[in-house]
Amino acid sequence: MSRHDDDHSTPGQRDRLHRRQVLVAGLGALVLGPARATAAPAEVQAELPGARLQGRGQLRFLGLRVYEARLWVGPQSADAAAWQVPLALELEYMRALQGPKIAERSLVEMRRQGDIAPAAAERWLASMTRMFPDVNAGDRLTGFKQPGQFARFYLNGRPTGELRDPDFARMFFGIWLAPQTSEPALRQALMGQRP
Repeated sequence: MSRHDDDHSTPGQRDRLHRRQVLVAGLGALVLGPARATAAPAEVQAELPGARLQGRGQLRFLGLRVYEARLWVGPQSADAAAWQVPLALELEYMRALQGPKIAERSLVEMRRQGDIAPAAAERWLASMTRMFPDVNAGDRLTGFKQPGQFARFYLNGRPTGELRDPDFARMFFGIWLAPQTSEPALRQALMGQRP
């Protein structure tokens, strides 16, 4: 029995459904629906006691899954004040990527929010290259932001470094949370908003 034997759709309807599925697969971000109750990873619990999942979504590039992103917040929501509350962003990778390439792309995305002085850009890129290792499918990079203070990073629960620069922290997390993000659907999903 084929998977269509038990439905009453016509071949034309199935073709339209297939085309729609292909179109959706090519979109950059996939909204995974409302945040469901789930336990925060240990590093998130340590950095953000009482953490709760605000939202989640998936980044795709040309239909290929890159990572699932989850935004963790404390008692305060990140809805209107993402820059003023501590939060954690967890990226669970679905493919292998090189750490230096992650760092380079991060700097490109940070520049969408405004100019970065050349000296700061050089310093930030060197720090990210040091803190972001190569990742494989199943690896988790987690970033924690303490507003006005620092950004701290973990790979699979182990610390990889921190940068005590409030401007870096704001612009780095702005890759996903700023209005200028290149992935507005993913931003909405992380903020727990309907597209």
